[in-house]
Order: sequence, then C-alpha cells, then structure tokens
Amino acid sequence: MNPPMVDFERQHNTGIIRLNRPHRMNAVTESLYHELSSLLDSAASDSKIRALILTGAPLIREGQKKEAFCAGADLKEHAKGGRTPDAKRAYIELAHSTCLKLRSSPLPVIAAVNGPARGAGAEMALNCDFVLMADTATIAFPETGLGTMVGGGVTRHLERAVGLSRARELLFTGRVLDGLESVQIGLALLSVPVARLMGEALALASRLSAKAPLSLTLAKALMESAPQRSLTETYHQETEAILTCMETRDWQEGIDAFKEKRQPIFKGV
Repeated sequence: MNPPMVDFERQHNTGIIRLNRPHRMNAVTESLYHELSSLLDSAASDSKIRALILTGAPLIREGQKKEAFCAGADLKEHAKGGRTPDAKRAYIELAHSTCLKLRSSPLPVIAAVNGPARGAGAEMALNCDFVLMADTATIAFPETGLGTMVGGGVTRHLERAVGLSRARELLFTGRVLDGLESVQIGLALLSVPVARLMGEALALASRLSAKAPLSLTLAKALMESAPQRSLTETYHQETEAILTCMETRDWQEGIDAFKEKRQPIFKGV
C-alpha cells in the first residue's frame, strides 16, 4: 500500500497538512490534489479545528535533510504525455478547485513555506491567508520559462499582495524570491530560520484559534469579496455580518468576558 501523498495531524485546535512526496520535492499530481482536496473538506467540517497550516515534508536521505514546500507540477508525469484534451482540462480544473478550497476555506489557512515553492506550490501558498517563509526558502512563478501559464488565481492574488508593477515583473520574468525579500514586498508575513518556522506557524494558528470562529469566517469572506462590491454594498454586508454574530452565543461570551476581565472561550456557536 502506497503512503498518503498528503499527511494530516492535529495539534490542539490546529490541523497540519503536509504535502508528502519528498522524493519529488512534493511536486503535485492528480492524486495529490485529490487527497489535499478531501482533507480540506474534512477539516472544514470538523468543529474542533480552528486553523490550518499547509507545509511540505522534507526529504531525509543518509541523515541529511532537504527541505521542500512544493516544486510545482511533476514534470516527469507531464513528460509521459498521453493526456487527451479533456484530461488536460480536468487536471487544470482540479488544480484550480483545490486552490479555491484553500482560498475559500472557512478556516484561516497558513502556508509554512519551508523550502522551494514553484509554480503550483507558489499558487497554493498564495491562496492561503498568510504566507510564512523560512529564510532559506524561495518562491517563484517559472511558467513563462516553461512555455506555460500561471494558474490558481495568481494573476489576481499576486497583484493584490505586491502591486501591479511588481506582480508583472515576477510573473513575466519568473524571478526567484527568498524569504526576506518576500516579506519586504508584502508577499509573505514573516521570514525566520527554518528551525523556527513551524513554531511561528503554530503560534499564529494558536492566536487565531482563540478568536470567535464565525467572526473569522465572516471577516475572511468579506475581505475576499470586497473588490467586487461598492462601498455602500460593503456597509450592507458588514451590517448583516454583525447581526449574524450578535445572534450567537459567542457574541454573548465576548461581552461577558470583557465585563469579567477574562479571556473569552469561544465555542463556535
């Protein structure tokens, strides 16, 4: 029996999703996308999980560790050929639906980029709510140098993160960024030594897990859809979101905790 291509573990209220094809630098295949998509569905329906971390398994060989987040599409698989036009479309749509699940998950999702993130790996990272990078990790969009095209909504997400001019440069040239520069241009939230990366990701996840789940879900959804709305419609949507929160027990818990000068304990109801 083959090992899973995507591992999952839970630490307290945090679900850790680890891409697990280290011998191929966690490059994606249809099977990996299917496994990841299924795990995202399961996590979203588990009331005990309040935040997710997406990272990559390192390759350990002869006592040496080589970090990798995701090297992109497995080009050895693509080189075999044989895909019909319909199969090619299905593969792309599967990749996009998986990225969309990351983007639209009701849970906050943190990408802990521990090693190289290329192509599809960079696309998945940008569809997370936060990108944390090891200082030795790198990220790039090499598609124009491979005769293909970036996907995963990156033509939209990258501009929102770094601005139009910088996004054009990165997509047109495929230039490689390290963790520090990624933070400087707004692509990543922070860059730390790889030994500290998961600790920082777990600490952020813990802070998020302490917040009211519905409040986070609504904030995430409204921020994502904000560019498509007028300011008046934004006010209307925020009004409805506030009223929705005020009907929950978590809203009362927040008020009570404030009055009692204690930390609230949110249940997600």
